[in-house]
Formats: sequence, structure tokens, C-alpha cells
Amino acid sequence: MEKKFWKNPVFAISASVVFILVLLGALMSEKFGKTADMLYEFTTRSFGWFYLLVVFVLIVFLVGLAISKYGAIRLGGDDERPDFPFFTWIGMLFSAGFGVGLVFYGVAEPMSHYINAPVSGVEPGTEEAARLAMGYSFFHWGISQWAIFGLVGLVIAFLQFRKKKDGLISTAMEPVVGSNKFLKGGIDSLAVIATVMGIATSLGLGVLQMSGGLEYAFGISNTFLVQFSIIAVVFAAYMLSASTGLDKGIRYLGNFNLGLAIALLAFFFIVGPKVFILDSFTLAIGDYITNFIQYSLRLQPYGEGTWVQKWTIFYWAWTIAWSPFVGAFVARVSKGRTIREFIIGVMVIPPVFACMWVATLGGTALYSDLKNGTNIAEVVNQDVTSALFETFQHMPFTGLLTFLAIILIFTFLITSADSATYILASMTTKGSLFPPMVVKLTWGVLMSAIAAVLLYAGGLEALQSASLVSALPFGVFLIIMLFAMVKMLKKEPITVRPRDIRRFERIEAEYNKKKERKKEKQKRKGPS
Repeated sequence: MEKKFWKNPVFAISASVVFILVLLGALMSEKFGKTADMLYEFTTRSFGWFYLLVVFVLIVFLVGLAISKYGAIRLGGDDERPDFPFFTWIGMLFSAGFGVGLVFYGVAEPMSHYINAPVSGVEPGTEEAARLAMGYSFFHWGISQWAIFGLVGLVIAFLQFRKKKDGLISTAMEPVVGSNKFLKGGIDSLAVIATVMGIATSLGLGVLQMSGGLEYAFGISNTFLVQFSIIAVVFAAYMLSASTGLDKGIRYLGNFNLGLAIALLAFFFIVGPKVFILDSFTLAIGDYITNFIQYSLRLQPYGEGTWVQKWTIFYWAWTIAWSPFVGAFVARVSKGRTIREFIIGVMVIPPVFACMWVATLGGTALYSDLKNGTNIAEVVNQDVTSALFETFQHMPFTGLLTFLAIILIFTFLITSADSATYILASMTTKGSLFPPMVVKLTWGVLMSAIAAVLLYAGGLEALQSASLVSALPFGVFLIIMLFAMVKMLKKEPITVRPRDIRRFERIEAEYNKKKERKKEKQKRKGPS
């Protein structure tokens, strides 16, 4: 199978479609971009309600599952334990494309909302706009995003490690849709295409941000040649990492990423407006909790604008399109954890860190504009890729911060691409946990080529739009997977945890002691 991977229909179909889309994007970038934008506008405008409802239902389902009796079921054998320590596991969760987005939008999103308020009637650049900006940024980076990844990861991990089946998206839907090979092939091909689209967009955004940082720090012109050189270096680095496997490359880089991100976060907090950061974080958490249902189901059918379509629906569609990749990777690194541990870990830890990141870095930028009269928001409004580096200009050790941020983006790009090549190779080798290196290399080359061609042709936004279109069928897939999980859990024996057995034994022992004492007491009293 490994030597004839090219005969796998999923590989042949997905690789061919991606290659054709790359050619169209390179040779007919203007028409390709207009078509992709038209499809994106149609799906987000006509099916925005569907995206919002799907995500809300997933949150309710996962929270209910975590507190239910099924939460004790382990993703693996009953005696299995996690493959990775908790800190390493969390670091690897960040490696699945999440870190690049957080570094990119951590300052850019709150500043964008600050200068373009999410609600009509709120004056841009005011304290009210700043509060709305922080609250909505928390919402977009909160549990909703990770509920999507969490469901896909949970179903795949349950099947892969508990039921000893492959980790394909089609297998995760099998309890509901059946095992028709043509249908399964179509589902898996769409999953691969969406993954390639998403990772190419992420690579492109990361490269643009890195090249922008190099221009800020060292005066290196932000040209395609520089961007291509970055892609080449990133490609070499993530293929080297991919050759070492999960236990070395992604594991060590994931720890490094998380450690460096925490160090940068700590520095911003120490030198930044500490009280303002803590106040804004606390207030934003309150606004997030208070407005969660309203934000989750907010649409604009009465002509109030297209803000929700451009931000919330965009985020959910983007996340759904990425869910096959991130979900499959999260499943792969979560073997041995209970369903409850998995849901809490995935839906709480990354969102909490993300909110801390946004409050600290974004809050520092907001404070600078509100209190110090800087114009970070205006710069971000002109060029969103410059948000983080423009903030550095108003802090001590600007050069060092810029250098560390470039390193952080670079390592996040490596781990994101590394994990993507692993998942793509697994998807196109019938769910193999150890796909051959040649398949990883194939997808690594293809992803780098897509990013490079699109940067050259100026079609990165068109590919981003095209990737979001694939989110529509995946929204349906997510609902099917939810029902598949319910169906499988109903047939699963409830796991009795060792601590429950010990508790029952203590209760039984205490009961027996009381019974014996009662008998002794009756003996001493004698017959009545």
C-alpha cells in the first residue's frame, strides 16, 4: 500500500483537484478570485444561520457529554494512559495551525474592531468601541472555535484508539452514512482538499507577516523574492521535522512554541499597563459570558450591515474548513485521555490562553491608542499584517521583540506545516498512523508550491475564499458526526474508574462494619 499510494483514489482525486486549482489561481488569478469571492459571498450570506446554529449545537453537546456518565470512557483501552505529558499535549494542540492565527490576529482583531465597531451606533476609537472590541475578540477565540475541532477530534480518537479503526473522516461518519466506498472516497477527498486550502492560506499569511517583520526590523524589502526564500526555508525545516516523527519534531517544537509564547506574553504583561490588562481581561470575560448566546446566534437580517458575515461567520466557516486537519491531529496526540479530559483540555485550555494573549497584547495596543495618542489602529486598518510589529514600535526592546516574534511565527509555521503533512499523508494512505515519508514529502512540496504560486499571483485571498466554500458541506458532516458519536456511545459499556471501585469498596466496608457493630450490640443486650 505504501509503495502504491498514488493508486489510492483519495490521493489521486485530491491531488489532481488541488493542482488544477493552483493552475487556475496562477494563470487566471483575476477570474479565479472573482469566482471564489462570489461563491464565498453566496455561502456566507445564504447559510450564515446554518454555521451559527451548527457551532452552538456542538458546544451544548460537548459540554453535556463532558459532565455525563460517558465522560469517564477512555480514548483507548481502559488501562491505557496518555502518550504525552499534559504540557506537551497542550503545546501540540497549539501546533495544529492555531498558533499562527493567534499571533496574526492577537493584536489585529481587537484593533480592527476598535476602529470599525461591531455594533452600529458605537463611535469608532472610543472606550465603548474598545470594550466591544475586546469582548468580541474573546468570543471569536473562545470555546466556539475549539468545539468544532473538539468534535472531529473526539469522534476520530474514539474510533481510532477505542475501536481500533482508521482515523479517516469518512470512518467517523460511517455509523450514520454507512460504508459505501464511493461515498467514503468523496468525503475523504473533500477533507484533503479543504486541509490543503487551509494550510496554504495559513502559510501565506505567516510568510507575509514574517516578511513584514523583517522589513520593520532590518529594512529588508517585502518582495516576492524574500517571501519565496522564507517559504523555501520553512519547507526545508518542516520536512526535516516531519522526518523525525511526532515523538521528536512536533513534540519538541510544540514545547518551544508554547514556552516562547508564554515568555512573550509575560514580557508584555510586565512592561505593559498591568492594571488595564487585568481590568480589561476581567471585563471581557464578563461580557463574553453575559453575551455568549446573543453573540453565538447574532445575524443582521434587517440591513444593519455585513460585520457578522465578515467576522463571525468567516471565523466559523474557516474553522469548519480546517476541522478535518486540526481534528485529526488533535485526535492523534490525545490517545489515552478520557472523554472528559479531552473535552475540558481542548475547549478550556487553548481558549483561556488565547483570551490572555488577546487581552495582554491587544490590550496593550488599545491602551496605547486610548491613553497615549498613538495610531496603531489606523496602521492596522491599512495593513493588518503590521499589527504586532507596529505595537512593538511603542515598547522597549523593539528589535528584540521583533526578532522573537519572527522566530515564534517561523516555528509555528513549521509545526503547522509538519502536522499538516502528517495528517494529509495519513488521509491518503487509508488512515495510517505511520504514513511513509515519500507521501509526507509529496504533500509538503505541494503545499509550499501552492503558497508560493498564490503569493506570486496575488491570489491568496481567492484561495482563502475558496477554502471557506468547502466549509458548507463540512457543516453537514459535523452534524452527522455528532449523531454518529451518540449512536456509538449508546452501545459502549460505561467505564468504571478505579477510584470509583475504591470508593464503592470503602462504602461496602463501612456498611459491613456498621452491620457487625449492630450485631455485637444486640448480642450484649441479649434477648428482649
